[in-house]
Amino acid sequence: MSEILLKNFLDVFNKEILPLTSKGVDLGNKIFGAAILNKVDNRLIVAGSNNETENPMWHGEINTLKKFYEIEKKTRPNENNCIFLSSHEPCSLCLSAITFSGFDNFYYLFPYEATSNEFSIPHDLNILKEVFNINDGNYNKKNSYWKSYSIMNLVEELTDNKQKIKESFNILKKKYFDLSNKYQSSKNKNSIPLK
Repeated sequence: MSEILLKNFLDVFNKEILPLTSKGVDLGNKIFGAAILNKVDNRLIVAGSNNETENPMWHGEINTLKKFYEIEKKTRPNENNCIFLSSHEPCSLCLSAITFSGFDNFYYLFPYEATSNEFSIPHDLNILKEVFNINDGNYNKKNSYWKSYSIMNLVEELTDNKQKIKESFNILKKKYFDLSNKYQSSKNKNSIPLK
């Protein structure tokens, strides 16, 4: 993974996904967001964020897919020509939606463990365990449908300018923590079934 592409990913989170997520949190939604980029030029196609206060199915990834499929088909790129970015490792609902949509990849900032332990949203791991008997989120991260990538792990694999990218990642992580604290302090006021 190139440093340029990772920097672009972090820019998309900062400039496109995070502002939508911030607005969503103000409305009582969780901190999850996503974006779809064109593989050829890494240009943003669409970004979205969690909108569970409107519909409990509108997770960040699902809402982003909804927006993607609202683009007229003749101008919308083929899913295999896209990069799918997610703020957090996708839950089972979102994993299925990405799969059924035909995307061959997704990249995520924060793994399940961080979502559960650091952001205090344990549902992803709990559902995988209770419904699918998958412990510790150990689904097949590379399979015949897609490959998934941890952006944190890709940053660790860098050899050039690794520290600069890590610093950018840590600044972004702090912004997500701040939004998470805001969500956690007000979540009991919303109508989301799984808070």
